[in-house]
Amino acid sequence: MTADKEKRRAISREAARRRRRVESEVFEDLSRLLPLQQSVRDHLDKPSVIRLTLSYIRMHTLLTGKTGTKAEASHKVKCGQVTDGQMVRHEFNGGCGEEEEKEKYDADASEETNMYLRILEGFLMVLSTEGDMIYLSENVSKYMGLTQAELMGHNIFEFSHPCDHEELRNNLRVTAVWSGEKRDFVMRIKSALTHRGRSANLKSATWKVLHCQGRSKVCVAPSSVSCLLLTCQPLPLSHTLLSTQTFTSQHSMDMRFTYCDQRMTLLLGYSTEELLGRSIYDLCHTRDTNCLTKNHFNLCFKSQSVSGRYRMLVRGGGYVWVESHSAVIPNAHSSKSRPGANQPLCILCVTYVLRCVCGLWFKATFTVSTHFIELYLSK
Repeated sequence: MTADKEKRRAISREAARRRRRVESEVFEDLSRLLPLQQSVRDHLDKPSVIRLTLSYIRMHTLLTGKTGTKAEASHKVKCGQVTDGQMVRHEFNGGCGEEEEKEKYDADASEETNMYLRILEGFLMVLSTEGDMIYLSENVSKYMGLTQAELMGHNIFEFSHPCDHEELRNNLRVTAVWSGEKRDFVMRIKSALTHRGRSANLKSATWKVLHCQGRSKVCVAPSSVSCLLLTCQPLPLSHTLLSTQTFTSQHSMDMRFTYCDQRMTLLLGYSTEELLGRSIYDLCHTRDTNCLTKNHFNLCFKSQSVSGRYRMLVRGGGYVWVESHSAVIPNAHSSKSRPGANQPLCILCVTYVLRCVCGLWFKATFTVSTHFIELYLSK
């Protein structure tokens, strides 16, 4: 009896080893199919392989699926491109599937994608309606300190600020009525980057403010995925500070001017003395006050925000289209005798002038027309 029991145990152990070996081979084959670098694939555990595989399957379904828009137009994607800088999938028709041509196409597409991401000053993100991160561009590590492989397949609610979850759910709500609608919101997300640009442990992560813009996409096929396509730019943005078409201003928490630089005079005609104590809402076009109100709300609760485009009144008449990038900072003029006391806050805005004065053309046209009428009547 003892010999038979030992024999059964040996057979059971051998069967278990065979199952583990077969399982490992399946996971190795699965990881080799993932469009990732070999160095990344070598460090993937089994749950990560499953998570990334499911994400790429959903992304492939999204690219090749039938989409519904407001006109319910559908388009069959023949060129499925995974833009992570590592692999680009392309279907060649007929005799165009030569290896050299495919490699050239892959290199050109990868270079073009990397160029777009550098210009964007941010990263791309695709979210399912449940909040799963189906896809992120490879450069996400530059801004968040977490790699593409670490984030894909996880839920955005695991990394976003709890106070932003309700707003995030509202933006993830995708129906046939809201198909193709624009999305523009600000959210806080965990970042493992330190102030020196180094990656830290996620447990000591800080909150980074992201400006997210994009559109919803509704897939009408049963097996397809409805999602949210977003570009995410960390705030504050740096490129506006380098432009000559910008001016800086400082405001109290109720958006009244407390400081404004001299470029405000050159661009809009106002002097600093005219604006001190005046609310920015006085200069905003009536139809754009909702845009400023949303920006003000984000500043009070999230400390940073981008206003979106709105019209600002010019001193000589007419309006200019502008966009303000704002942040809440401690007031530089607060008392230094009580460093432990709560410092009053102020809002620092960098406003970018997008277009020249609009509205003056009507005044000029009316003046010229009046002049011609007077000449005609005087004859």
